[in-house]
Amino acid sequence: MRKIRVAAVQMESVEGDKAANLAKVERFVALGAEEGVLIMTFPECCLTGYWHLRKKSREGLVALAEPAFDGPTAKRLRELTTCYQMAIGVGLVELAEDGRLYNAYVVVLPDGSVHRHRKLHAFVSPHISSGDSFTVFDTPFGWRAGVLICYDNNLVENVRITALLGADVLLAPHQTGGCGSPNPHQMGLIDRALWDAREVDPEAIEAELRGPKGREWLLRWLPSRAHDSGIFVVFSNGVGPDDDEIRTGNAMVIDPYGRILGETWRAADEMVVADLDPDLFKQNTGRRWIRTRRPELYRLLAERTGKEEETRAALSEEKDFGKIPG
Repeated sequence: MRKIRVAAVQMESVEGDKAANLAKVERFVALGAEEGVLIMTFPECCLTGYWHLRKKSREGLVALAEPAFDGPTAKRLRELTTCYQMAIGVGLVELAEDGRLYNAYVVVLPDGSVHRHRKLHAFVSPHISSGDSFTVFDTPFGWRAGVLICYDNNLVENVRITALLGADVLLAPHQTGGCGSPNPHQMGLIDRALWDAREVDPEAIEAELRGPKGREWLLRWLPSRAHDSGIFVVFSNGVGPDDDEIRTGNAMVIDPYGRILGETWRAADEMVVADLDPDLFKQNTGRRWIRTRRPELYRLLAERTGKEEETRAALSEEKDFGKIPG
């Protein structure tokens, strides 16, 4: 393994305008290439927009969806990866061969190969199915990558399994922060007026993005995913208006000790670049913990307790269902 440079992008998506969103992706890819980036990640559903999907009929979702492996987005990403010799990950709505819809993340490698992750805990729409498998793959840069989409990362089991499957770096696309909830301990809505005034009063909106509705909430749990499993985490997120909520961005790259290598809290489209050093894996705490596991003690983790709920049902207990992180 060798050092590689990665980039996490936070961006505001135009609802339903895949052409405009893909054009923004292309601009960031060109910028990343200038800085020597080898892996670039974009947010969950960055090509379609996210929160508005909850209002769409199945027909409306199908109109936005496309095949993951041979659709127009995969075709264009192949052109970009071939040109820039960079791995690129983007979020979209997938139309599967059997007609099902998925919240999917597509990563295209420089050799033209495509890897797809289907969100394991989908809930934004009853028309979107949840995936049923983990996604870990080798890159041409000597690193093994895994993908988990937003809520997938909230469950520690998902991250640990991704690490057990050999991932060195976790690509973690999100649409989160600034979510409304009756729970006073969990984020909260951001006033749209603060976002609209971001150019004349950047400090006001950035205080929200850095506070308990954004960065402070993320730091309660996200670095532990990297630390406890001894992996790098590349966190990309939406920023700005997402239907009737304001996403907080906070793109960051975290090392396998849970330390932040690079981050932003700007109220704007932004790219965070960081170098991943494989020397940090040597005698790494999280990796040592994995080596000293006693799997024979953990049978309960794979057994049903009778308290399990489908993600959408569990979240519907929240007042105004859906006002929760993606």
